[in-house]
Amino acid sequence: MAELPPLREVIAKYGLSASKALGQNFLFDEQLLDRIAAIPGDLNDKAVLEIGPGPGGLTRALLRAGARVTAIEMDERCLPALAELSDAFPDKLRVTHGDAMKLDHGELMGEPFAVVANLPYNVGTALFVKWLGGDGWPPQWTSLTLMFQQEVAKRIVSQPGGGAFGRLAVLAQWRSKTRMAMKVHRSAFTPPPKVMSAIVNIVPGQMPEGVSAKTLEAITAAAFGQRRKMLRQSLKAVPGAIAALESIGIDPTRRAETLAIDEFVSLARELGG
Repeated sequence: MAELPPLREVIAKYGLSASKALGQNFLFDEQLLDRIAAIPGDLNDKAVLEIGPGPGGLTRALLRAGARVTAIEMDERCLPALAELSDAFPDKLRVTHGDAMKLDHGELMGEPFAVVANLPYNVGTALFVKWLGGDGWPPQWTSLTLMFQQEVAKRIVSQPGGGAFGRLAVLAQWRSKTRMAMKVHRSAFTPPPKVMSAIVNIVPGQMPEGVSAKTLEAITAAAFGQRRKMLRQSLKAVPGAIAALESIGIDPTRRAETLAIDEFVSLARELGG
Protein backbone atom coordinates (compact mmCIF):
# COMPACT_ATOMS: atom_id res chain seq x y z
CA MET A 1 0.00 0.00 0.00
CA ALA A 2 1.36 3.39 -1.02
CA GLU A 3 1.41 6.36 1.36
CA LEU A 4 -1.86 8.24 0.79
CA PRO A 5 -2.21 12.02 0.93
CA PRO A 6 -4.74 13.50 3.36
CA LEU A 7 -8.28 13.52 2.02
CA ARG A 8 -8.41 17.30 2.12
CA GLU A 9 -5.46 17.44 -0.27
CA VAL A 10 -7.22 15.04 -2.63
CA ILE A 11 -10.33 17.22 -2.54
CA ALA A 12 -8.26 20.33 -3.31
CA LYS A 13 -6.21 18.61 -6.04
CA TYR A 14 -9.27 17.60 -8.04
CA GLY A 15 -11.56 20.50 -7.07
CA LEU A 16 -14.13 18.15 -5.57
CA SER A 17 -16.61 20.47 -3.93
CA ALA A 18 -19.60 18.50 -2.66
CA SER A 19 -22.53 18.54 -5.06
CA LYS A 20 -25.86 19.40 -3.45
CA ALA A 21 -27.68 18.01 -6.50
CA LEU A 22 -26.02 14.61 -5.93
CA GLY A 23 -26.67 14.66 -2.18
CA GLN A 24 -22.95 14.67 -1.37
CA ASN A 25 -21.39 15.33 2.05
CA PHE A 26 -17.78 14.27 2.55
CA LEU A 27 -16.20 12.72 5.67
CA PHE A 28 -12.51 13.46 6.32
CA ASP A 29 -11.97 11.97 9.80
CA GLU A 30 -10.05 8.76 9.06
CA GLN A 31 -10.48 7.38 12.59
CA LEU A 32 -14.24 7.78 12.27
CA LEU A 33 -14.14 6.16 8.84
CA ASP A 34 -12.21 3.20 10.25
CA ARG A 35 -14.86 2.80 12.96
CA ILE A 36 -17.58 2.75 10.31
CA ALA A 37 -15.69 0.13 8.29
CA ALA A 38 -15.49 -2.05 11.40
CA ILE A 39 -19.26 -2.17 11.99
CA PRO A 40 -20.03 -5.14 9.68
CA GLY A 41 -17.26 -7.24 11.25
CA ASP A 42 -14.21 -8.84 9.66
CA LEU A 43 -13.97 -7.69 6.03
CA ASN A 44 -10.61 -9.24 5.20
CA ASP A 45 -10.83 -10.59 1.64
CA LYS A 46 -14.63 -10.05 1.68
CA ALA A 47 -16.50 -8.51 -1.25
CA VAL A 48 -17.95 -5.11 -0.39
CA LEU A 49 -20.23 -2.87 -2.43
CA GLU A 50 -19.96 0.87 -1.79
CA ILE A 51 -22.38 3.38 -3.28
CA GLY A 52 -21.29 6.97 -3.86
CA PRO A 53 -17.67 6.82 -2.64
CA GLY A 54 -16.98 10.41 -3.70
CA PRO A 55 -13.28 11.16 -3.13
CA GLY A 56 -12.85 7.77 -1.44
CA GLY A 57 -12.77 8.45 2.30
CA LEU A 58 -14.81 5.43 3.36
CA THR A 59 -13.29 3.47 0.48
CA ARG A 60 -9.85 3.92 2.06
CA ALA A 61 -11.10 2.58 5.37
CA LEU A 62 -12.69 -0.46 3.71
CA LEU A 63 -9.49 -1.19 1.80
CA ARG A 64 -7.42 -0.81 4.97
CA ALA A 65 -9.74 -3.40 6.53
CA GLY A 66 -8.75 -5.82 3.76
CA ALA A 67 -11.98 -5.70 1.75
CA ARG A 68 -12.26 -6.17 -1.99
CA VAL A 69 -14.32 -3.12 -2.89
CA THR A 70 -16.61 -2.46 -5.83
CA ALA A 71 -17.58 1.20 -5.81
CA ILE A 72 -20.38 2.72 -7.90
CA GLU A 73 -19.85 6.43 -8.49
CA MET A 74 -22.12 8.66 -10.56
CA ASP A 75 -19.99 11.83 -10.33
CA GLU A 76 -17.27 11.59 -12.97
CA ARG A 77 -15.30 14.34 -11.19
CA CYS A 78 -14.44 11.78 -8.49
CA LEU A 79 -13.09 9.11 -10.85
CA PRO A 80 -9.45 10.38 -11.00
CA ALA A 81 -9.20 10.41 -7.18
CA LEU A 82 -10.60 6.88 -7.04
CA ALA A 83 -8.15 5.78 -9.75
CA GLU A 84 -5.28 6.93 -7.51
CA LEU A 85 -6.75 4.88 -4.69
CA SER A 86 -7.00 1.86 -6.96
CA ASP A 87 -3.30 2.21 -7.78
CA ALA A 88 -2.48 2.31 -4.06
CA PHE A 89 -4.41 -0.93 -3.43
CA PRO A 90 -3.67 -3.13 -6.46
CA ASP A 91 -6.49 -5.54 -7.41
CA LYS A 92 -8.56 -4.47 -4.42
CA LEU A 93 -10.72 -1.68 -5.85
CA ARG A 94 -13.01 -1.77 -8.87
CA VAL A 95 -14.84 1.45 -9.78
CA THR A 96 -18.02 1.49 -11.86
CA HIS A 97 -19.17 4.82 -13.26
CA GLY A 98 -22.96 4.77 -13.28
CA ASP A 99 -26.28 5.16 -11.51
CA ALA A 100 -26.63 2.68 -8.63
CA MET A 101 -30.41 2.75 -8.98
CA LYS A 102 -30.19 1.39 -12.52
CA LEU A 103 -27.59 -1.34 -11.97
CA ASP A 104 -28.12 -4.97 -10.98
CA HIS A 105 -25.93 -5.18 -7.90
CA GLY A 106 -26.00 -8.97 -7.66
CA GLU A 107 -24.92 -9.33 -11.26
CA LEU A 108 -22.22 -6.71 -10.81
CA MET A 109 -20.78 -8.41 -7.72
CA GLY A 110 -21.13 -12.04 -8.80
CA GLU A 111 -20.71 -13.36 -5.24
CA PRO A 112 -22.08 -12.73 -1.74
CA PHE A 113 -21.24 -9.20 -0.62
CA ALA A 114 -21.63 -6.73 2.20
CA VAL A 115 -22.91 -3.23 1.46
CA VAL A 116 -21.16 -0.38 3.29
CA ALA A 117 -22.00 3.15 2.20
CA ASN A 118 -22.42 6.76 3.19
CA LEU A 119 -25.46 6.92 0.93
CA PRO A 120 -26.20 10.07 -1.06
CA TYR A 121 -29.21 11.60 0.70
CA ASN A 122 -31.25 11.89 -2.49
CA VAL A 123 -31.30 8.14 -3.28
CA GLY A 124 -30.59 6.50 0.07
CA THR A 125 -34.13 5.41 0.95
CA ALA A 126 -34.91 4.19 -2.57
CA LEU A 127 -31.77 2.03 -2.62
CA PHE A 128 -32.58 0.68 0.82
CA VAL A 129 -36.08 -0.41 -0.22
CA LYS A 130 -34.61 -1.98 -3.36
CA TRP A 131 -32.18 -4.11 -1.31
CA LEU A 132 -34.96 -5.19 1.05
CA GLY A 133 -37.38 -6.20 -1.71
CA GLY A 134 -38.00 -9.31 -3.74
CA ASP A 135 -39.15 -12.81 -2.86
CA GLY A 136 -35.69 -14.35 -3.31
CA TRP A 137 -34.36 -14.76 0.24
CA PRO A 138 -31.82 -14.77 1.76
CA PRO A 139 -30.47 -12.01 -0.50
CA GLN A 140 -27.03 -11.97 -2.08
CA TRP A 141 -25.97 -9.23 0.33
CA THR A 142 -24.80 -10.50 3.71
CA SER A 143 -25.25 -7.22 5.59
CA LEU A 144 -26.12 -3.57 5.01
CA THR A 145 -24.16 -0.90 6.88
CA LEU A 146 -25.66 2.38 5.76
CA MET A 147 -25.52 6.01 6.77
CA PHE A 148 -28.80 7.93 6.66
CA GLN A 149 -30.21 11.11 8.05
CA GLN A 150 -30.81 10.28 11.71
CA GLU A 151 -34.58 10.70 11.30
CA VAL A 152 -34.61 8.00 8.60
CA ALA A 153 -32.36 5.71 10.65
CA LYS A 154 -34.77 5.97 13.59
CA ARG A 155 -37.65 4.96 11.34
CA ILE A 156 -35.78 1.84 10.22
CA VAL A 157 -35.16 0.54 13.75
CA SER A 158 -38.38 1.83 15.34
CA GLN A 159 -40.97 -0.32 17.11
CA PRO A 160 -44.78 -0.30 16.77
CA GLY A 161 -46.75 2.39 18.56
CA GLY A 162 -44.40 5.33 18.03
CA GLY A 163 -44.59 8.12 15.52
CA ALA A 164 -41.41 6.92 13.77
CA PHE A 165 -42.83 3.45 13.12
CA GLY A 166 -43.83 2.99 9.51
CA ARG A 167 -43.25 1.22 6.25
CA LEU A 168 -39.45 1.29 6.46
CA ALA A 169 -39.50 -0.44 9.86
CA VAL A 170 -41.77 -3.24 8.64
CA LEU A 171 -39.81 -3.84 5.43
CA ALA A 172 -36.51 -3.80 7.32
CA GLN A 173 -37.53 -5.97 10.25
CA TRP A 174 -39.96 -8.61 9.00
CA ARG A 175 -37.12 -10.84 7.79
CA SER A 176 -33.95 -9.05 8.96
CA LYS A 177 -32.35 -7.90 12.20
CA THR A 178 -31.72 -4.17 12.50
CA ARG A 179 -29.72 -2.04 14.90
CA MET A 180 -28.61 1.55 15.27
CA ALA A 181 -24.85 1.15 15.06
CA MET A 182 -23.54 4.71 15.40
CA LYS A 183 -24.63 8.32 15.42
CA VAL A 184 -22.57 10.82 13.43
CA HIS A 185 -22.61 14.53 14.27
CA ARG A 186 -23.29 16.92 11.41
CA SER A 187 -19.97 18.68 12.14
CA ALA A 188 -18.08 15.59 10.94
CA PHE A 189 -19.07 16.34 7.35
CA THR A 190 -17.88 18.82 4.76
CA PRO A 191 -20.07 20.70 4.12
CA PRO A 192 -22.04 20.07 7.33
CA PRO A 193 -25.59 18.96 6.49
CA LYS A 194 -28.52 20.59 8.24
CA VAL A 195 -29.40 17.38 10.09
CA MET A 196 -27.65 14.72 12.17
CA SER A 197 -26.78 11.36 10.66
CA ALA A 198 -26.73 7.78 11.91
CA ILE A 199 -25.57 4.38 10.71
CA VAL A 200 -27.82 1.34 10.72
CA ASN A 201 -26.69 -2.25 10.35
CA ILE A 202 -29.04 -4.87 8.89
CA VAL A 203 -28.43 -8.61 8.71
CA PRO A 204 -30.81 -10.97 6.86
CA GLY A 205 -32.86 -13.28 9.05
CA GLN A 206 -35.26 -16.09 8.29
CA MET A 207 -38.12 -15.31 5.94
CA PRO A 208 -41.57 -16.27 7.30
CA GLU A 209 -43.17 -19.05 5.28
CA GLY A 210 -46.11 -18.45 2.99
CA VAL A 211 -45.61 -14.70 2.69
CA SER A 212 -45.09 -12.76 -0.53
CA ALA A 213 -42.76 -9.78 -0.23
CA LYS A 214 -44.70 -8.05 -3.00
CA THR A 215 -47.95 -8.44 -1.06
CA LEU A 216 -46.39 -7.13 2.15
CA GLU A 217 -44.96 -4.15 0.27
CA ALA A 218 -48.41 -3.35 -1.16
CA ILE A 219 -50.07 -3.59 2.27
CA THR A 220 -47.54 -1.36 3.99
CA ALA A 221 -47.61 1.19 1.18
CA ALA A 222 -51.40 1.47 1.50
CA ALA A 223 -51.57 1.32 5.29
CA PHE A 224 -48.88 3.92 5.97
CA GLY A 225 -49.75 6.03 2.92
CA GLN A 226 -52.81 7.09 4.92
CA ARG A 227 -51.48 6.42 8.40
CA ARG A 228 -53.91 8.76 10.16
CA LYS A 229 -56.86 6.73 8.89
CA MET A 230 -58.26 3.47 10.21
CA LEU A 231 -57.20 0.31 8.42
CA ARG A 232 -60.69 -0.21 7.02
CA GLN A 233 -60.20 3.03 5.13
CA SER A 234 -56.48 2.91 4.26
CA LEU A 235 -56.58 -0.71 3.05
CA LYS A 236 -59.82 -0.62 1.09
CA ALA A 237 -57.89 -0.26 -2.18
CA VAL A 238 -56.04 -3.55 -1.52
CA PRO A 239 -58.27 -6.38 -2.85
CA GLY A 240 -59.37 -8.72 -0.07
CA ALA A 241 -57.59 -6.81 2.70
CA ILE A 242 -60.63 -5.90 4.78
CA ALA A 243 -61.94 -9.47 4.73
CA ALA A 244 -58.44 -10.71 5.61
CA LEU A 245 -58.30 -8.37 8.63
CA GLU A 246 -61.52 -9.84 9.97
CA SER A 247 -60.42 -13.40 9.17
CA ILE A 248 -57.28 -13.14 11.33
CA GLY A 249 -58.92 -11.07 14.05
CA ILE A 250 -57.39 -7.64 13.51
CA ASP A 251 -59.77 -4.81 14.42
CA PRO A 252 -60.25 -2.75 11.21
CA THR A 253 -60.66 0.43 13.30
CA ARG A 254 -56.99 0.29 14.33
CA ARG A 255 -54.37 2.44 12.65
CA ALA A 256 -51.27 1.13 10.89
CA GLU A 257 -48.71 2.23 13.49
CA THR A 258 -50.46 0.14 16.19
CA LEU A 259 -49.94 -3.18 14.37
CA ALA A 260 -47.02 -5.40 15.30
CA ILE A 261 -44.78 -6.54 12.46
CA ASP A 262 -46.05 -10.08 12.98
CA GLU A 263 -49.59 -8.82 12.35
CA PHE A 264 -48.54 -7.31 9.02
CA VAL A 265 -46.90 -10.63 8.16
CA SER A 266 -50.08 -12.53 9.08
CA LEU A 267 -52.15 -10.20 6.94
CA ALA A 268 -49.83 -10.68 3.96
CA ARG A 269 -49.94 -14.45 4.45
CA GLU A 270 -53.75 -14.40 4.56
CA LEU A 271 -53.88 -12.43 1.30
CA GLY A 272 -51.40 -14.79 -0.37
CA GLY A 273 -49.41 -13.89 -3.49
